Amino acid sequence: MHAKSAEVTKFLDEDLLPQVEAAFAQYKTADKSKLEAQLGHAVDQARELGFSYPEEAPKVKELKEKLDTVAVDMGALESEVYDHLYSFFRRYYSEGDFLSKRVYKPGVYAIPYEGEEVKLYWANYDQYYIKTSEYLRDYAFRLRPENTANPMRVHFKLVDAAEGEHDNVKEVQGKERKFKLALDRPVSLESGELVIHFTYEPAEEKQKDLNAATEAAILALDDPAIITWIELLGRKYRRADGTESDNTWLRVHLDRYTARNTFDYFIHKDLKAFLSRELDFYIKNEVMHLDDIESESAPKVEQYLSKIRVIRTIAGKIIDFLAQLEDFQKKLWLKKKFVTETSWCVRTGIIPKQFYPEIAANEAQWEEWKTLHGLEGEVFASKNGDLFTSHAVPGTVEFLSAYPTLMIDTCHFDADFTARLLDALGNIDEQTDGVLVHSENFQALNLMQRRYREKIKCVYIDPPYNTGNDGFVYKDNYQHSSWMSMINDRIKLSKDYLSEQGALFASIDETEQPNLRLILDSIFGRDQFVADMVWALGRKNDSRLISISHEYIVSYVLNRELLKDNNIEWRQKKKGLEEIYAQYEKLKSKYKDDYAKMTKELKKWYASLPDNHPSKAHKHYCCIDERGVFFPADISWPGGGGPKYEVLHPRTRKPVTIPSGGWRYSQVEEMQRQITQGLIYFGEDETQVPCRKSYLKNHEFQVAYSVFYQDGRAATRRLRDVIGSDDFGYPKDESIIADLIQMISSSEVLDYFAGSGTTGHAVINLNREDGGKRKFILVEMADYFDTVLLPRLKKVTFTPEWKDGKPKRLATTDEAERSPRMFKVIRLESYEDTLNNLELRRTLEQEGALFSTEAQGPGNLKEQYMLNYMLDVESRGSQSLLNIDAFKDPLSYTLKVKRPGSDESQDTTVDLMETFNWLIGLTVKEMSAPQHFDASFERDSEGRLTLKDRLHPSQNGRWWIRAIRGTLPNDNQEALIIWRNLPGNPEEDNLVLNEWFKKSDYSTKEKLPNYIYVNGTNNLENIRLPDATWKVRLIEEDFKKLMFEMEERL
Repeated sequence: MHAKSAEVTKFLDEDLLPQVEAAFAQYKTADKSKLEAQLGHAVDQARELGFSYPEEAPKVKELKEKLDTVAVDMGALESEVYDHLYSFFRRYYSEGDFLSKRVYKPGVYAIPYEGEEVKLYWANYDQYYIKTSEYLRDYAFRLRPENTANPMRVHFKLVDAAEGEHDNVKEVQGKERKFKLALDRPVSLESGELVIHFTYEPAEEKQKDLNAATEAAILALDDPAIITWIELLGRKYRRADGTESDNTWLRVHLDRYTARNTFDYFIHKDLKAFLSRELDFYIKNEVMHLDDIESESAPKVEQYLSKIRVIRTIAGKIIDFLAQLEDFQKKLWLKKKFVTETSWCVRTGIIPKQFYPEIAANEAQWEEWKTLHGLEGEVFASKNGDLFTSHAVPGTVEFLSAYPTLMIDTCHFDADFTARLLDALGNIDEQTDGVLVHSENFQALNLMQRRYREKIKCVYIDPPYNTGNDGFVYKDNYQHSSWMSMINDRIKLSKDYLSEQGALFASIDETEQPNLRLILDSIFGRDQFVADMVWALGRKNDSRLISISHEYIVSYVLNRELLKDNNIEWRQKKKGLEEIYAQYEKLKSKYKDDYAKMTKELKKWYASLPDNHPSKAHKHYCCIDERGVFFPADISWPGGGGPKYEVLHPRTRKPVTIPSGGWRYSQVEEMQRQITQGLIYFGEDETQVPCRKSYLKNHEFQVAYSVFYQDGRAATRRLRDVIGSDDFGYPKDESIIADLIQMISSSEVLDYFAGSGTTGHAVINLNREDGGKRKFILVEMADYFDTVLLPRLKKVTFTPEWKDGKPKRLATTDEAERSPRMFKVIRLESYEDTLNNLELRRTLEQEGALFSTEAQGPGNLKEQYMLNYMLDVESRGSQSLLNIDAFKDPLSYTLKVKRPGSDESQDTTVDLMETFNWLIGLTVKEMSAPQHFDASFERDSEGRLTLKDRLHPSQNGRWWIRAIRGTLPNDNQEALIIWRNLPGNPEEDNLVLNEWFKKSDYSTKEKLPNYIYVNGTNNLENIRLPDATWKVRLIEEDFKKLMFEMEERL
């Protein structure tokens, strides 16, 4: 809109607002100022004519009556209309941003209410939260953009966010946070780049004054190491049109940085309906006063109603224009985003051996493994004295065979290698154990919904807690409503991902826990609430009043009644069992069949454990026999009154003491069967009451408790051991998340606030432990996606145990077999990328039509176009809004994509194939490598185009075709997606397609799909056999339809 600002301003000033004056034209004859002038003239005339009392003159009387009954103060009337328009719209806009502002007067806003028992509403209820913290944390620009070797990049980085309202420290209401230079460390040089450090905290000064102070302080620095930087920052900024600004480079970017983080937090979901409803409410309450109507004359009432009509008309047109802007932004926000990059991490153990020489020759891949795994460390040097044969050294094929859990990353390989590898692997989605999405989570959920709808059994999220220093960016004085809008839309989207037996778990602390519960109640229903689990993290002594040392895990299910009807129970594996089993194996190895000795030693081991050791809770499991570890359980009839038959001791052959409540088993025969099977534990002699043997392996699970303790620092230490640094603070504990997942899911797990990748780590650990086939879908937008999350998952796939960033041991054979086979990494176009790739174009024909004489005036073409259609019409064909013409070469569709922490936008090839797979919800089975062909043509006797010979496979052939096969989400219908380039004329291109299809095995009955998708117009259906039922769909048509498909629930 910036490019159109002059035209829009001219339209508003010269076309729209003059309509106010025109609307009151009918009252010009009764203009009060004119009537008063006429009255004065009539009085003068009466005096000249000798009237002793001029007011008695007929003309004077007539004019006085008009002034009293029909006179209109035109200036005041127009001013009143403008005042009302201003008063109305100022309620909802603050410095260009839509926002329902606080008004200190009762009954100002109309909240929609449909009679429900409880209505949840907040300031930004009907708005999308669109802000991300990327630019708050790191903004960059180049002082020498033309110098690629040394662009002199400058970063603005936030080093300390205000604490906000947390832990008994209350934020000052109404005191807005501002960007201030970090005075203790204003600048630093890092890796050859200048970093200027800021704090973000409540301040009374205006931001422009703080920016001026920052500019003065930076330009006054005299450090010799940065003197060149300071000189360049102090230069006058040159605009894009070549003119020189009055401001310095530093000041221009300071203003951009602070403004960017002050505006554009929300997009309204239905601005026109909202403002129209509010306008009616405003008029009824602020303009229309019934008492005035009752006491005024008919002409005055008519003027009064005219004023209301004018306010409604002009305000309605302004609303149309504002709604056009907002709806266009909404369209851009809800548009399914392009996949800008796809890569695969594949475990070497599943890669066909023919690829090993290429992998072994890839230096970039070996460098990554050295960095991640420390290939030259002790783990790789010995294993029982001789790890591998002497030739199994890094960089060799033998080394790859020796380490089946190493993961290659196809980002280090070319597209041809990746395509051939995926073709060879086959059954793509079945083998893909994880999907990692680098994207804003709303956009990721929006894109993936067709693929995962009703397929996820467990959603776990750890959203920002909104403490003020956790990276969540909110509009000042709207901290909680900003957070509620953000979380509400994302949870709403993810609800559709849940299967019938699915559940959602959300970690939160006391700051937003009440609001989160209200939102979840409104989305799932209060009846679907399960529990607020309380995680006690450990005591702290850092509070003024009460130390808050716990967090919550809120849980809801999709259908509680269904779980009840199907007798679904959630059970959690007990802690400390692995240590007990390990001790049992150790004792068994040492004492063989001496179970008495083993039992004695096991009791000693329990006694040696500290009281807080999880295994100590199971110390009653202290006996061992040939079946394993057990404890002697009560054998009496529950509640008493059981049978009291005689049972002989197996050694003394005398009747044993009968329990006071009688035997547990009603029949003697059942008791004898238990004894024969060795399931009854007898004491030393008959004087002791026997017991049942309750084996630990049969009681490994228990009902989860709503309160549990786990030291929060342990997870931080374990993550530090894996990644070798503290680059991510306060990660969640993977063992806790594993417990949640294990209770309910043996399939896909979704986490769209993935952070450091803890949920993925938990799934990997669980699968290794129980042999499960769970898969994880993780979404994260921050830069630690590449620095923490992705390296972490590669590392824990390689081996479970790490210390200081190095592997402690290798994965066992079973662990290797149960490790992830591969996971897919995709990166999505951002909302800002969508904006940056817009191009507004107006043709000469459109220009002529708009400015023709017939198009001018209220309600005519130009007004309708400016108010309702301009943005949609002129943005058509923009790359981010789908340029259909570019589908002629699907491998050359590009967007300008901005890299995080950079001011540079790079031309990036979009992955149209991957994007389309997500749009149609395809479960991919096969992805063939592209086939390249050359062809020659001739005309037959009837003039039809034919091949001279056949399609000739050629590595650099003029035509290429790539086929993808899979199933669609509805009824698992088979689909074949055919992508091709279109280098020739349509006749040649389609002949090549038809010949390829007839020769391919996709045309055989065994592989015939239900649907065939093809890019480019084609006549493929003309070669369909009579008994075939497959249908052809144009990729371009479905691509556009699905990309811009907007659901009302969003």
